[in-house]
Amino acid sequence: MGMTRHVHNLAVIGLFTGLAGCGGGSSSSSSPANLAQPSAPLVRVSGASPYAANCGGALPGSVSYQDAEVEPYEAVNPTNPSNLIGVWQQDRWSDGGAHGLVTAYSLDSGKTWKEQPLALSICGGGNGSNGADYTRASDPWVSFSPDGAAYIISISFTGDTLAAGSSGGVLVTRSADGGVTWGAPTALIVDGANAFNDKESITADPNDSHYAYAVWDRLDIADRGPTYFSRTTDSGNTWEAARAIYDPGTDNQTIGNEVIGLTDGSIVDLFEEIDGTSGNNAAGIVRVIRSTDHGATWSPPATVANNLSVGTSVPFTGAAVRAGSGLPQGTAAPGGGVVVVWQDGRFSNGGHDGIAFSRSSDGGQTWSQPVQINSVPSAPAFTPSVAVLKDGTVGVTYFDFRNDTADDGTAPTDYWFTSSSDGVHWSEQHISGPFDLDLAPDAEGLFLGDYEALGVIGQAFVPFFVQTNDAGTANRNDAYVLPPQAKPLTLTRQVSRVAMPMGAVQVGPAFRGRIHGNLMRLLRGENPGWDDLQARRKGTNPP
Repeated sequence: MGMTRHVHNLAVIGLFTGLAGCGGGSSSSSSPANLAQPSAPLVRVSGASPYAANCGGALPGSVSYQDAEVEPYEAVNPTNPSNLIGVWQQDRWSDGGAHGLVTAYSLDSGKTWKEQPLALSICGGGNGSNGADYTRASDPWVSFSPDGAAYIISISFTGDTLAAGSSGGVLVTRSADGGVTWGAPTALIVDGANAFNDKESITADPNDSHYAYAVWDRLDIADRGPTYFSRTTDSGNTWEAARAIYDPGTDNQTIGNEVIGLTDGSIVDLFEEIDGTSGNNAAGIVRVIRSTDHGATWSPPATVANNLSVGTSVPFTGAAVRAGSGLPQGTAAPGGGVVVVWQDGRFSNGGHDGIAFSRSSDGGQTWSQPVQINSVPSAPAFTPSVAVLKDGTVGVTYFDFRNDTADDGTAPTDYWFTSSSDGVHWSEQHISGPFDLDLAPDAEGLFLGDYEALGVIGQAFVPFFVQTNDAGTANRNDAYVLPPQAKPLTLTRQVSRVAMPMGAVQVGPAFRGRIHGNLMRLLRGENPGWDDLQARRKGTNPP
């Protein structure tokens, strides 16, 4: 049903020709002639869109970016580590979601792939009989159970957020054969114009194949945005009725919920809480809630840190970038530990975002002070992903602008990997770039995705990400993977950064204003028709 994708040797650049960005900065610079396509050992995963350009539902002012893949995620089969599954948004719309989701699987550790559309939207073949009769799909996530079953989840919807005639749901599909075939979607929740479900994820319990957990935020007309949760206790045959497991109250919401299965058998839900969404002083807090009974009951929230992200823009042009701001990423560590990364402006006093790292050794109950782990503090860094090896080595990927130049015709951007065995000393390697972010779809900012992915095969970190193709607008983006290499990413002795906690952060009015503005951009990007929704809530724009 899919087509095979092989290694694409698109240019002659070496991934491991050198380690970049030690210490306080980089002396290299880029010009348009230096922007290059990814080359081996990177593998291009995505191909031409399987969706017709005119499928799906355009809203007034919508722009469809045909053949643009964004927001990838991946999972590795624990019963067969050579089996990977990737999933992404296909043909991104400017104002929310995509024509549909496309998945691909590999049986040779990422060297070759076969892809296929998913019946999670009309474009992907969804219809009323299986619940997927929606015009758009978004926020793909994939997870493997210990027995090798895989789950993919989608936010699928039609229309603007909470607008008349809108509808949406959270859909799950399951594969029992490593991603070769997928079952009919199961709707975990279906809503009309009174609620909008957003930013879901799915996690198969790493210790018990009977359980898998879906989690998301659900905005309603009462101006609330609690965390909603559903689980299967019978390996995906049935799912429990969706319910709220944490409600921060009126005028507040959660976002970016992600269940993490810990090695001690407990689970935590990591999220960002946004307080004061309708005022002029919104605040973000990275938090977790914990369950020791497979999600039947949950603890009160524990705070990781305040999120002081100010968002991302291209340094020399000021062009807005829609990145992973406000959406922390986390994973389990040995001994019941948890690690979390996110964008934060505290390290530059609100000048730009760096990559923050914090860890817990007691199942998420207490947390270390955030430290900055991107190696060039002067360059905006964004959209981190994190994974941990069995020996406790932490790996993080992220984008940055250290090679941006004053040439206003391009936005040179690089993708990096940094790792640490102790959370203090970090070594960095280059994955890809510089590529021209200016070619990315414009979805409330230049957009590669609110998140990318970082998997693990044995002792190898496996980045799975999207970048632009630097070949014009006909095929702006593609998904790429770095399969395990003879020289793993972590095998370097070059210490690029010693991450130390900083003192108390002083957040003045200007800094606070930038935090608020960034949170509003986040919500505007996540919720189609956000400005109209806010106007309706304030009574200045009737439904």
